[in-house]
Amino acid sequence: MTAADVEHAVRLALAALRGTETRDWSVKAGSLEWDCWETAEHLADDLFSYAVQLSPANPPLDTHVPFAWSRKRPGGPANAVFADREAGPAGLLQVLEAGGALLTAIVRTTPSTARAHHIFGAADPEGFAAMGIVETLVHTHDVAEGLGVDWTPPADLCDRVLARLFPDAPADTDRWPTLLWATGRTELPGRPRLTKWRWYGAPRSDRRP
Repeated sequence: MTAADVEHAVRLALAALRGTETRDWSVKAGSLEWDCWETAEHLADDLFSYAVQLSPANPPLDTHVPFAWSRKRPGGPANAVFADREAGPAGLLQVLEAGGALLTAIVRTTPSTARAHHIFGAADPEGFAAMGIVETLVHTHDVAEGLGVDWTPPADLCDRVLARLFPDAPADTDRWPTLLWATGRTELPGRPRLTKWRWYGAPRSDRRP
């Protein structure tokens, strides 16, 4: 997974969501308890957070870079980044684009030997790229479902995310439904919907046997 993949995923997400500015972004985002605005805002915050986590000369290996996180309401996402509501959905998408550009730049310029803390394993730049991509793909799904927009990302991109982050996912099923299954959003034939799930961000060479 590369910086170009992050850039590509975010551009696809923006292309899918542009043109929805007049729709009601306060509706629930798919199966989430957040609305579409909160979910897109959370995605922008994810991309920003992954970028800043990896960006110090000596990234922390045991905790997050200490940006202050807060919630706009009980049960809402805890973010360091919030979009100005007065800018509307178009402004929100610009914030999302900026977060994607930050992660793209940091992944592109950070040595592959770098590691930084994440709760699912200290990751390298490729791992943070993959995490940013999976967040982009599945949260765009959530928002698109809420807004009534068709969204199916490329199978090859889903396949590489699955290979990098979800080593236990089935390999003989369609890639996009499998990524949705791996992130607890749907079921697969013979496989019920997951109620608990995680990914593995650490490089395979760093994982314990």
